[in-house]
Amino acid sequence: MFQVLAFTAMEAPTSLAPAAITEEKNKVFRSMLPIGPDDVVRGQYTGYRDEADVDPESETETFIALRCFVDNWRWAGVPFYLRTGKNMAEGHRIISIAFKEPPNSMFPAGSGIGQRGPDHLTFDLADQSRMSLSFYGKRPGPGFRLDKLSMQFSVDETAWSDDVLEAYERLILDAVRGDHTLFTTADGVERLWEVSEGLLSDPPPVRPYAQGTWGPNQIHQLIAPRAWRLPFERAWRTRSTDLAA
Repeated sequence: MFQVLAFTAMEAPTSLAPAAITEEKNKVFRSMLPIGPDDVVRGQYTGYRDEADVDPESETETFIALRCFVDNWRWAGVPFYLRTGKNMAEGHRIISIAFKEPPNSMFPAGSGIGQRGPDHLTFDLADQSRMSLSFYGKRPGPGFRLDKLSMQFSVDETAWSDDVLEAYERLILDAVRGDHTLFTTADGVERLWEVSEGLLSDPPPVRPYAQGTWGPNQIHQLIAPRAWRLPFERAWRTRSTDLAA
């Protein structure tokens, strides 16, 4: 998850060479503030302790959500929320970027701006990658009423969708080729251990959650007054639904 955070928050590298990209990722890691127990929700799905070879009193987490900050000139004060777990309601690999509302809006009162949350840029990192940009657009007709719209792109809709590599295929190929763009250096790993020291020395309690859900209820307090983007209110469009439309 920290790798994904680094790719999202890093500045533009001087080139696409692995060393240049790694340096920008490490800058993000060096700018991260320490992560403490209050920034984290740990969870364990019910039934985990009943599985074979698991300690009946195990405190091992099967879910974690955390809040962290990158304290540099671009991201100071902007929270990053990360979350992952096992036996969840659905399997997703998502990056969702919420755009901040401007301090003054040009739109009239009652136009609907902001009523369905902020604009979002969303990346689905599944093997058949997709991305979506949601924004407010004016409804046709008289008056001035805005509603949430989206533009979406899917690799599955392109002519080269059959060339996509599965995630581990890509990593193994990169390792064979000596391309360490998607890997973390020893310096980066050591820095991540350093920012996690407070959490590791005093972890919060493990919260139970039912299998097939989105995790412990405490994740909502962690992100309040904001809200998680899973499950999505706006479903991804598929080729079949596009054709039907």
